[in-house]
Amino acid sequence: MLNFLLDAAGNTADTAQQSPLAAFSMPIMLIAMIAIFYFLMIRPQRKQEKEAQNMRDSLAIGDEVTTIGGIIGEIVSIKDETVTIETSKAGTKIRFLKTAIRSVDVSAASKKQAAEGGKAE
Repeated sequence: MLNFLLDAAGNTADTAQQSPLAAFSMPIMLIAMIAIFYFLMIRPQRKQEKEAQNMRDSLAIGDEVTTIGGIIGEIVSIKDETVTIETSKAGTKIRFLKTAIRSVDVSAASKKQAAEGGKAE
């Protein structure tokens, strides 16, 4: 059994000596795999993180947001790393980290436009 493995290893070495391109094929394949890994996994994740950070940086008072826990409310105050949202008509206020905001459902600007559009009619 060991002779078979040694013969296979010897044949591989002979092939590498015969073909100058064979010596470069392994590093090229490794570089290609790293490039594929980067473009299919790392780059899209960074893009998604950048979009989430831009969304969190553009939060404004009056935005209706959803948290990662599924709580929906309207932003009533913003500090450095926290936002306070009002979750009901009774005035229940909860403070969250900005990183806990999943999405902006209705922005304050679009609410303002809808209110102005309703008054104009």
